[in-house]
Amino acid sequence: QVQLVESGGGLVQAGGSLRLSCAASGRTFSSYAMGWFRQAPGKEREFVAGINRSDGGTYYADSVKGRFTISRDNAKNTVYLQMNSLKLDDTAVYYCAARRGPVRVTGTESEYDYWGQGTQVTVSS
Repeated sequence: QVQLVESGGGLVQAGGSLRLSCAASGRTFSSYAMGWFRQAPGKEREFVAGINRSDGGTYYADSVKGRFTISRDNAKNTVYLQMNSLKLDDTAVYYCAARRGPVRVTGTESEYDYWGQGTQVTVSS
């Protein structure tokens, strides 16, 4: 059983930066591949970024490549999403998720086992 808690959301200006954090409970954080998803009003939840369980590999949606960076600190049981050059279209509720077992992350929502409650990110002009 794993609990995930996101933090760091808020209101930022377009072009600004924000860092989201996701703190995980338990003693097996390093055994999970971690992903970030987001959902804007009226839209489906979409994959944003992921980081593998052990080999450090990362994967990003085309819409955020070059602007967002995912990282993890296993000693702190925390995964981060550094968001730079924010755009109005980045406004959404951001969720972190954990995938047990496989090394690699996936962009498929149904393949994740644990989810946080989400944190709101609002980008203003």
